Amino acid sequence: MATEAKPEDDKPITVSLQDNSFEPYEIEAPSLELKTTKNELRAMYRDMAAVRRMEMAADKLYKERKIRGFCHLSTGQEAVAVGMEKAITPDDQIITAYRCHGFAYMRGASVKSIIAELLGRREGIAYGKGGSMHMFTKSFFGGNGIVGAQVPVGAGIGFAMKYLGRPNTTFALYGDGAANQGQVFEAFNMAKLWGIPIVFGCENNKYGMGTAANKSSALTEYHKRGQYIPGLKVNGMDVLAVKQACAWAKEYTVSGKGPLVMEFVTYRYGGHSMSDPGTTYRTREEVSYMRSNQDAIQGLRNKLMDWNILTEEEVKDIEKEVKEAVDAEVAAAEAAPTPDNTNRILFEDIYTRGSEPDWMRGRTVEETFYYKE
Repeated sequence: MATEAKPEDDKPITVSLQDNSFEPYEIEAPSLELKTTKNELRAMYRDMAAVRRMEMAADKLYKERKIRGFCHLSTGQEAVAVGMEKAITPDDQIITAYRCHGFAYMRGASVKSIIAELLGRREGIAYGKGGSMHMFTKSFFGGNGIVGAQVPVGAGIGFAMKYLGRPNTTFALYGDGAANQGQVFEAFNMAKLWGIPIVFGCENNKYGMGTAANKSSALTEYHKRGQYIPGLKVNGMDVLAVKQACAWAKEYTVSGKGPLVMEFVTYRYGGHSMSDPGTTYRTREEVSYMRSNQDAIQGLRNKLMDWNILTEEEVKDIEKEVKEAVDAEVAAAEAAPTPDNTNRILFEDIYTRGSEPDWMRGRTVEETFYYKE
């Protein structure tokens, strides 16, 4: 039986964060006292459980060869997407790299639309044409496959917010493996020069593909990489710390103080992608330790019971609800039709629907496609 909502569950409560939640650089750290509600805490747990269940379903479908091509999962990293979304509004902007399923879900995409996209189905979030690395929804600019290239695009989105006079920030996310890309530092420079309201967020999951951070980066404290931009390291395995940090970062950037660099210290349980077993460059014991001692979902589960927010039975009810809901949407995605093998489907989404030109040239003159026939 689902936990019944009570009026007092929306009353503000204050909880204390762990002492190691933040490490600031050239700035004061956020408070370790977080204001939240019982309902928000429940929602955080439900959302992280849903993202993980969805990613586990994608893992299974890939191994069954129903999902093909690239597939990058965020199992273990759920706290970043969930905590960030709880701290901002739908009108704030997010752009990230290819480990994007959880962000798409938190930005409003359904499990069905995400799994259908992975399966190449017509009802996918990008109509089955984008796959794992290219998912978009309102105020979410993907899902980008070129390493680090989304960072300057994020700076452009942030500039647009400033130019239009909107009270919104932009989170431009990238991994530790992209942190040494030149365009990242070019974006830092431009954002500082122009006072762009943007948070450059490095999701440091310790391994860029199969290379440990200390073997690729001379400075592994990624929150200090901005040099002339203040930074903050965040415990990315604690959804409450992520929420507090992101709310603080939004307030800082939209107040006219310019950009921030943040580092979310997190961990992926699987490999870089589904084609990577993830065990040749790290030990099984390391992964097992992180699962047992640092897991974001289990950590919040323990807090909810320690703080008498939920009983163990209520937690199990939430987990059962999530399992049933996600599994139903996954089944619906599997049953969704594949796109028809026609030129109309092929050319349909080059332009936003309704804005197409009269015609589009194919490989040859004979393959020219006319939209308004």
